[in-house]
Amino acid sequence: MQPLKQLENFPIKQFQRDLIQWFEREQRDLPWRKDKDPYKIWVSEVMLQQTRVDTVIPYFNRFIEKFPTIDALAEADEEEVLKAWEGLGYYSRVRNLQTAVREVKEKYGGVVPKTRKEISKLKGVGPYTAGAILSIAYDVPEHAVDGNVMRVLSRILTIWDDIAKASSRKVFEQAVTALISHENPSYFNQALMELGALICTPTSPSCLLCPVREHCLGFQEGVHEQLPVKTKKQKVKRVQLLVAVLRDEKGRLAIHKRPKEGLLANLWEFPTVETDPFQAPNDRLTFELKERYDLHVNLEAKPFTKIEHVFSHLIWNMDVYEGTVQGNVDEAKCDLKLVTEDELTEYAFPVSHQRIWKAYQDHRT
Repeated sequence: MQPLKQLENFPIKQFQRDLIQWFEREQRDLPWRKDKDPYKIWVSEVMLQQTRVDTVIPYFNRFIEKFPTIDALAEADEEEVLKAWEGLGYYSRVRNLQTAVREVKEKYGGVVPKTRKEISKLKGVGPYTAGAILSIAYDVPEHAVDGNVMRVLSRILTIWDDIAKASSRKVFEQAVTALISHENPSYFNQALMELGALICTPTSPSCLLCPVREHCLGFQEGVHEQLPVKTKKQKVKRVQLLVAVLRDEKGRLAIHKRPKEGLLANLWEFPTVETDPFQAPNDRLTFELKERYDLHVNLEAKPFTKIEHVFSHLIWNMDVYEGTVQGNVDEAKCDLKLVTEDELTEYAFPVSHQRIWKAYQDHRT
């Protein structure tokens, strides 16, 4: 790969100094910055994928309180870990984290590896997470390139490569490798991320407050608002679903565990089926509950709530019905679990079904 021409006369040392000094003054007080524990930094980086900092903070504090060390997370029951993650979404992240942590315990004696080659072999640890842990926890001058960093550097160095393309990442990794401070790689990488979060935002960047404005080629050329180049995502798919909140004759609630693989794997939910254009919703739900779970049910005529839940790649439109189960339920045969309202809190549910439960409680009061 050809070196970036923009770097030929770029004032790298001054850029490093201005960026790091700004970070020393302005960095946010975040719980994973209290020390350089690689485990805590790892947990925070996994949580911060696809999730806002303000949302992550209380989750991080509770998670670390419950699983304060690599050993604690490695030895924890998956159901307990999923419950602690409940509400953050993208649950494969925490499953991969626990798998990787167990490998660190078994293969590396509980010490997070200090080289990119070793740490990148751990499940769920991609190039960005590897670089973030190595640079922030161990002061290794490794690139940590995410969307924030690509946006910042596309403006500073006027890089016109499409950041939505996987091939473009190499260009930005090359840029960070050339720019990174070898004296303080931890602060350098964190400062780039912080700059993207606070100043060099996706829209309406606060250029007049930027500590490295005088080094920003995009600002000097007046093209900072046109960068980064990013093609639009594909259109999301809509799925129409029917959900049943069912009680048996003892007042217990029927819940179902999702498959071990795929979307929201191993989480619990209320029985859910897709709609059929050739069947009325109530008839469709009644039929599928009998076919799948051998349940005879009485459903209310109309849904008590309608919920839209948006994923990155699809949207669930959910019509939710209240109902009762007739006769005894054989849990072992029908792949359902019957739980009391108090017991329900012990199971990890996706956000969509947490919203269903809240709507059901409001409906009943």
